[in-house]
Amino acid sequence: MQPLVKIYTLSTCSHCKAAKRFLNACRVQYEFTDVDLLTGAEREAIIAEVKKLNERCSFPTIIIGDKVIVGFREQEIKSILGMQGAASAPT
Repeated sequence: MQPLVKIYTLSTCSHCKAAKRFLNACRVQYEFTDVDLLTGAEREAIIAEVKKLNERCSFPTIIIGDKVIVGFREQEIKSILGMQGAASAPT
């Protein structure tokens, strides 16, 4: 069974978009939050949550089970998900 995958992203971030494309291409189910599209208290709460996981609050911040990946690190994602033979992210 695949661990829960959650991504905190920015809607305009090319690395965030690449991470989503990669996960979609590999048919990995995930939840995502485009932090820059949130407002008010909801945005503040999510930013506080991201800072607990990634002190620099950079994007994408990817959570796979209990592991945190900062940035789009394809090989690390593959390794954690046990997808060593999976294709690279489409361009």
